[in-house]
Amino acid sequence: MDKLSTYSVPLGRLLLATLFLLAGFGKAANPAGTIQYIQSAGLPLAEVGYAIALAAEIGGGLLILVGYQTRLIAPLMAIFTIATAVFFHNNFADQVQMTMFLKNLAIAGGFFILGAHGAGALSIDARRG
Repeated sequence: MDKLSTYSVPLGRLLLATLFLLAGFGKAANPAGTIQYIQSAGLPLAEVGYAIALAAEIGGGLLILVGYQTRLIAPLMAIFTIATAVFFHNNFADQVQMTMFLKNLAIAGGFFILGAHGAGALSIDARRG
């Protein structure tokens, strides 16, 4: 079981990080479109929201990937993921949006587990002691 944990935790971090890194780089490639999308959700300060999204998705994604400050970053990523579910996937009459909302909750659950248990043996956190 210990060997399984050694490799399954970094695999889980890789899978979570990939989703956020791809989304973040997509947003970075289209700032105007992303800001317009944030505005279409009725949120104020769309440029600030854009900056927060980039920081969370690229910055947080990289930190999760390498397992640095995981117990701090993972719960923040969970909160970001829940917030995006609430603000962008809240049309429960649309089955796709309901699925996206639930997907975000599941991802947040994974982040809360990482926050509680840490990044595992193959991480910067483990190397730092």
